[in-house]
Amino acid sequence: MATAVGVATNDHAELHVVHVVEKLVSGRASGLDAFGNEDEIKAKVKEQATTIARENGMKTVVHVLGARTLKVAEAIADMADQIGADLVVVGTRGHSPVGELMLGSVTQGLLHISPCPVLAIPPSAVKAEAPAPEPVATAS
Repeated sequence: MATAVGVATNDHAELHVVHVVEKLVSGRASGLDAFGNEDEIKAKVKEQATTIARENGMKTVVHVLGARTLKVAEAIADMADQIGADLVVVGTRGHSPVGELMLGSVTQGLLHISPCPVLAIPPSAVKAEAPAPEPVATAS
């Protein structure tokens, strides 16, 4: 998220945070949320966006969308098109090439269908962006 905030700050742009609620696609659970803690996740996303807005003096807009598991990239691309996004910033999960083949990839899908450029941030870059922990002082 830090990369997206940096780009938006440098360009004096709005930051649109998109969270896609994955829906199960078959069986009796069809249409239900894929993750049982979805309400927690949505609350955390909204809280992060509010914090970003406050700390960086920028406007943030949260979009919570529903999509079938294999249609997440399409949902994000459609939202980017609707809001006239100049750039989509997305993280990668760091699956192995075989894992990407088997699991599919939202990032890979976005690279093919996004209406605007996509900036993919690998996990190693996110770790590098993380702030250093506060020093801890101890006394004996």
